[in-house]
Amino acid sequence: MKAQQTGLVVRGHGRHYVVEDDNGERVHCLTRGKKSDCVVGDRVRWQRSSDHEGVIEKLEPRRNLLFRQDEWKTKSFAANLDRLLVLVAAEPQFSESQLTRALIAADSAGITTDILLNKTDLPQAEAARQRLAPYKAMGQQVLELSLKGKPDEARETLMPLLEGRSTLVLGPSGTGKSTLINLLVPDARAQVGEISQALNSGRHTTTTTQWYWMDAERQTALIDSPGFQEFGLRQIPAPELASHMADFKPYLGECRFHNCSHRHEPGCSVLVAVEAGKISPSRYRIYDELWQELSSPPRY
Repeated sequence: MKAQQTGLVVRGHGRHYVVEDDNGERVHCLTRGKKSDCVVGDRVRWQRSSDHEGVIEKLEPRRNLLFRQDEWKTKSFAANLDRLLVLVAAEPQFSESQLTRALIAADSAGITTDILLNKTDLPQAEAARQRLAPYKAMGQQVLELSLKGKPDEARETLMPLLEGRSTLVLGPSGTGKSTLINLLVPDARAQVGEISQALNSGRHTTTTTQWYWMDAERQTALIDSPGFQEFGLRQIPAPELASHMADFKPYLGECRFHNCSHRHEPGCSVLVAVEAGKISPSRYRIYDELWQELSSPPRY
């Protein structure tokens, strides 16, 4: 029987995974049985079943885990991350609800988040800055970049944040995410090709979460997960939601009732802060919507 070894999951599709061993070789692996719980970023124990394929035997403990959801289901998609980069742009207009969901999901998983405002050379940039003002006011780092206009400056800004870390890049279509990845990962296309080859010449190449190494030493990574709309938050109980919102945190524990939902109770310090303009109305509206979502039975 061949010995087990430790590897990193760099891509997955159904029961099919690409696992990278400690030498950087990438091998097509299957899981035993029909159930498949591995995600990109997982460390696994696996063993070779042939010269070109292997079997995943065991999932190693995770530091954190992120979920995505659509109308039908919630599913895990990335693990063991150090940082989240949320890319928004002056155009198209970003969804504040999606941005808030991302920040809450990252906070609940203990992951540092940075917001990147791209296309700052466009006239719509000032409107985007105004929409991001509440996030800056609550201490959230917001970086302004022009990935195409000033690529060298963007690289110099981002590299110190990313070095030695595993970073998930999130960005809706049109925000410049592909530009960002190609700027920071010069051989991105080659890495995609290598993974497709490991999955046997293009089989299972549906767009899915992808791990990119940014350096030859394999210490700094970008993870791209295209094609999903919203972070899943079902892992967070509704009463804990406010504790993951930075602008709510200063007022928690000051309400008249210890189990305050911050939605209608008298003597609620959060509602007082909203009335006083210390919490933005749009942020509070999103909180109320999320509370109702997390308090309701899943639709899937």
